[in-house]
Amino acid sequence: MAKNKGNAKDLAPSRMERKGIGQYILGFFLLLYTLFCALPIWLVFAAAFSDEKAITQHGFKFWPEKFSMSGINAVLRYGEQLVQSYGVTIFVTVFGTFLGLLIMSMYAYSISRPDFRLSKFLSFFLLIPMLFNGGQLSGYIVFTGMYGLKDSLWLLILPLCVTTMNVIILRTYIANSIPGELMEAAKIDGAGEYRTFFQITLPLLKPSLAAVGFMMATAYWNDWQNALLYITSDNKKPLQLLLVNIQKSIEFLLNNSNVPASARAAMGGSIPQYSATMATVLVVIGPIMIAYPFFQKYFVKGLTVGSVKG
Repeated sequence: MAKNKGNAKDLAPSRMERKGIGQYILGFFLLLYTLFCALPIWLVFAAAFSDEKAITQHGFKFWPEKFSMSGINAVLRYGEQLVQSYGVTIFVTVFGTFLGLLIMSMYAYSISRPDFRLSKFLSFFLLIPMLFNGGQLSGYIVFTGMYGLKDSLWLLILPLCVTTMNVIILRTYIANSIPGELMEAAKIDGAGEYRTFFQITLPLLKPSLAAVGFMMATAYWNDWQNALLYITSDNKKPLQLLLVNIQKSIEFLLNNSNVPASARAAMGGSIPQYSATMATVLVVIGPIMIAYPFFQKYFVKGLTVGSVKG
């Protein structure tokens, strides 16, 4: 028996060593995967600060053969309009995310309550827009003809405000991660539904709200199609629509031989097609890349904790 115990003790370190080696191997492959994911982003940075002639002659490279600010300057020439469009996009993103989280969290709380009579009906009602869609034309007619919201910032907020999948994520988190006994105790103490939601449920929803909020903010930030359909005023154009217009202007200057020399001179004598395209990408993804590390832990926790009942 003593000999067997000794063998067991000898085997324990070897198992730990194998486990440690496996973790190192897994970490190595994860590092390689991270590098492969980071390479396209680095290529965008390098191309944005590359000379247009070098890109045309030698193609895209991970390190600029010749540094140039022509692509960045082509975007920054829009100056005041660029700042204004940034302001519109930030407002729509922040306000739309806040409004959407408030509405969807209240909806998710309602359908998660087993004693609420309309919970089954509202759950079924929630699935209808996920299965059926009236199409873009009908939406345009309803928003502009019936609601009279043509050229309104509400049309950049309302279409993305509530989505079925986000409500399901919040509802699952409430049902699986917030004890029902806690809400029952609040009821016994005399708390109503609004107080139970705002003082007990909502604070415990922070991880899931951060995950859903980040996805909503990304959708608002990258949305340009609604602006293209509904927005006509320059002071209401979001950043993405402005960048699309900049790209179209560059393509027009390249494809039209009758462009005046003054227009080409405004671009510095040459039209930086590729570097300007990468510069517009930097303008769009820059704030999202800065914000993502702060939301990453909530993003992962909010999606995983709510999907597995503890």
